[in-house]
Amino acid sequence: MKHRTPLREALLVFERTPLLSSLSIASIGFSLFTIGLFFLVALNFRRALDVLAERVEVVAFVLRGTPTETVSQATQDITAFPEVLELRFVTEEQALARARRELVEFREAYRDLEVNPLPASFEIRLKPEFRDAAHAQAVAERLRGFPFIEDVRYGRDWVERLDKLRTMAAVVGLVIGYAFAAVAIVIIGVTIRITVLQRAKEISIMRLVGATNSYIRGPFLIEGAIKGILGGVLAIAMCWVTFSVFRKTTGDTGTTLIFFGGLQMTVMMLFAIGIGLGGSLVSVDRQLRSV
Repeated sequence: MKHRTPLREALLVFERTPLLSSLSIASIGFSLFTIGLFFLVALNFRRALDVLAERVEVVAFVLRGTPTETVSQATQDITAFPEVLELRFVTEEQALARARRELVEFREAYRDLEVNPLPASFEIRLKPEFRDAAHAQAVAERLRGFPFIEDVRYGRDWVERLDKLRTMAAVVGLVIGYAFAAVAIVIIGVTIRITVLQRAKEISIMRLVGATNSYIRGPFLIEGAIKGILGGVLAIAMCWVTFSVFRKTTGDTGTTLIFFGGLQMTVMMLFAIGIGLGGSLVSVDRQLRSV
């Protein structure tokens, strides 16, 4: 036994107790699968909110008769705002043409007009990190400071409701996510504890022949890490199969629903390894204290 490395000892466990080892891996995999599905839903819900947030826009209406030079200078000044992603100046003629094209029910009324009632405007899109009520209002207030700006609108009520929805989604996601994680850790911990208890006699013998605690822990920690890796791979694979089936069922072409990116899968794997290591360490130390 002294000539075997901790890695070799850990691998031998899978040969000696294949059923129990498979149970541990399945326990980690299915527990992480549950967590993964929840966060996959949360990820896509967040994406949907971000798509809605892209519609956050500040529109500043310009007084009639404003000189072209004033508009050009204002365009440069507004573009320099730190919150501004894109600015477009819509002339009175462009505004009327758009209304005729998009507002079908008023097409006849707009066609017979002798005087264009629609003003020119600045249409301002904000950067992603500034698409909330506070920043939209701040931009609107600055725009009102220009003497040639007649009115500024940004859909205040709608943007505020979007902010509340994002906050609520974040809070609910954290609470439910932590709850799922806690349950998963308990289930996995119990499974690993059963594995360690089955090898209690082996641990006692190793202590009798003079093995140090560090030497005894080594194979268990490596075993826990391997089980964590395999369980993490199993969880990601099950999430992918479920995601693919759901996407095929809904007819999504890959432009609406998204799967985990490299960062999310890395975090999931690290979490799985951490659970395997942590569960093994706690269970082994508890067993060492009892012998």
